[in-house]
Amino acid sequence: MGVTADRSKKKPRAGNPGGARLPLAGILIADFSRLLPGPWCTQFLGDLGASVIKIEQPGIGDPSRYNPPRYREEGVYFRSVNANKQGLVLDLTRPEGVEIAHRLLRRADVVIESFRPAVCKKLKIDYASVKTLKPDVIYCAISGFGQTGPLAPIPGHDLVVQAMTGILRPARDGGAFPLPHFQAADYAAATMACISILAALRQRDQTDEGCYIDLSMFDSLMSMANISLLPGLSMLAGGDGKPALEVWGGNPRYAIYETKDGGNVAVCLLEAKLWSEFCQAIGRDDLIDTSEGWADRHSDHGGRSDLYRKAITDYCRSRNRDDLVTSMGAIGIPIMPVLSPIEALKTDHTRARDVAGVVSDDREGQVAELRNPLRAAGLARQEREPAPAFGGDSASVLETLGFSQGEIENLVAKGVI
Repeated sequence: MGVTADRSKKKPRAGNPGGARLPLAGILIADFSRLLPGPWCTQFLGDLGASVIKIEQPGIGDPSRYNPPRYREEGVYFRSVNANKQGLVLDLTRPEGVEIAHRLLRRADVVIESFRPAVCKKLKIDYASVKTLKPDVIYCAISGFGQTGPLAPIPGHDLVVQAMTGILRPARDGGAFPLPHFQAADYAAATMACISILAALRQRDQTDEGCYIDLSMFDSLMSMANISLLPGLSMLAGGDGKPALEVWGGNPRYAIYETKDGGNVAVCLLEAKLWSEFCQAIGRDDLIDTSEGWADRHSDHGGRSDLYRKAITDYCRSRNRDDLVTSMGAIGIPIMPVLSPIEALKTDHTRARDVAGVVSDDREGQVAELRNPLRAAGLARQEREPAPAFGGDSASVLETLGFSQGEIENLVAKGVI
């Protein structure tokens, strides 16, 4: 799982081994978000060199701190999306807390929040308030369904957003809907937030103007759901949505099959060339259709569907998973094992690409991380700083904002920080 590194000592926040200046060095981000989309986005921007201050409410903080499984104290989830940040605890319901926030916001290049619509106005950190403090601020409001529209008040949990975007599918036999195993809406919003903030920073370089970004999980996922929504898009434009593009198991050559030892493999033999090579490899030249064209690639293959499905099923059930994958991989056939999380993290390919690893942490011991894919290009930090302790940097952040030691001690005594 990669080389274990010692992170017990702080690293320069915009540093990058080799001396290269990172793309967002000098950019300050005030992060009022929690859970997944906002924190993933700000960690990514921190990877690119930005300084990120994570603001949490006293007593509770980011709820993902407490999600299982945990290291010694904090959740693996929290530690996976909050690296490269300084932690500031701040009670925004108190005038003193608002004053501190405003002092920070006068310096921030980017503000990210994930409150329900209207909450920020109550806390005096809404875009209108922040813009008076920093006219060229880039303000990104992340929510489930956006700041406007009939669904705006609904809390933006991933599953309800996926349901509303039309991408969920019932089981092929017409049974219950299987629950998704990936937070598609959360990560769509997180990714789109990164893109939009980078675009807004570039625009500010050209115009000296800031930007307000109403970034919804719903909009973000819908914009990426073209394949799932093809029948609907056809009907929206006056068509009938048929024939369907088969990518969800209706195509026997693009599906998951069980192996002899109870494992599973993903079979992806869409192209006629790949199908022909597979058939030759298993001694079933009779299944090769020389008239097959590109239109058949994502079809159900009509009357030949049952023949194809049976041939693949029989072959997979006659081989153990890893033996089957090895023999197919040797001839370039894309049949891959369906891996468990720990199997996926320990493959030779994962190690070769250095996408995951374990680092030493002074609070939690050994901490696993998924690494930024831009590291190899020199665009992201080679080493991350650990996620902040709850309010662990409050005093140092206030010092940079000009508060004296006596003032800081007074704010601690009052429970503002």
